[in-house]
Amino acid sequence: MSKQLVVIGAGLMGSGIAQVAAASGWHVTLRDVSGAALGRAVSGIDTSLAKFVDKGKVSADERDAALARISTTTELDAAADADVVVEAVFEKLDVKHEVFTALDGICKADTVLATNTSAIPITKIAAATSRPEMVVGTHFFSPVPLMGLCELVRGHQTSDETLRRARDFAEGVGKTCIVVNRDVAGFVTTRLITALAMEAIKLYESGVASADDIDTACRLGFGHAMGPLATTDLTGVDILRNATLNIYAESADEKFYPPELMSRMVDAGQLGRKSGCGFFDYS
Repeated sequence: MSKQLVVIGAGLMGSGIAQVAAASGWHVTLRDVSGAALGRAVSGIDTSLAKFVDKGKVSADERDAALARISTTTELDAAADADVVVEAVFEKLDVKHEVFTALDGICKADTVLATNTSAIPITKIAAATSRPEMVVGTHFFSPVPLMGLCELVRGHQTSDETLRRARDFAEGVGKTCIVVNRDVAGFVTTRLITALAMEAIKLYESGVASADDIDTACRLGFGHAMGPLATTDLTGVDILRNATLNIYAESADEKFYPPELMSRMVDAGQLGRKSGCGFFDYS
């Protein structure tokens, strides 16, 4: 019997999750609200798989088989037969509530309902359903085909069986998992990177050091593969700002409040790599 995955949201994260799952043998339905978004996602997956072929990491036949296992839809009802659903929509609780309320009325009783949130407590998302024990956090990292980590997060009522199935899914698509046992906003990884990034932005904002020197210090001094400002640009200045605001709203911890420079950059559309300009210039 084939494994059926539905991914809700065809952005960078959703398309990446769809790609690694399809490459691992899952039959994937990728859902978004517009055909244009789905077209961009499939094109991006095709391009990404082609790079793996060029590097000799997958064969042309394996690429073709993975692409053949991906279908697209604008209908949420496509989740009716899913074994696992992964939600990867915008990081706003009301948007996620709308999706999970709908999924609760569509999915099978034993469907694992996973969310790719990076900061919103799983318990808050699960509250939109009548089956909070089936809701779990599966926080993948961008770009999903290249990053090896998946952060599994227990909601207050997530069952052991749901966590086990989520781990089986994540490990089955090639990820190493850590488990977050207490459902705090930001979990482990987002709390760590946002705390570092907010301090780095404050140092840059106040003229203590250049963006390049701050990142160089973290790379060479701490052995980080990428500095916190370049990481912010890769993630999206707006995305990281939303994440840290979610943590601040839950914790009231001032270290998670975004510096004014970060907010002005978002206002100006300087969002990092995706806009061509952030803390560094990508034009």
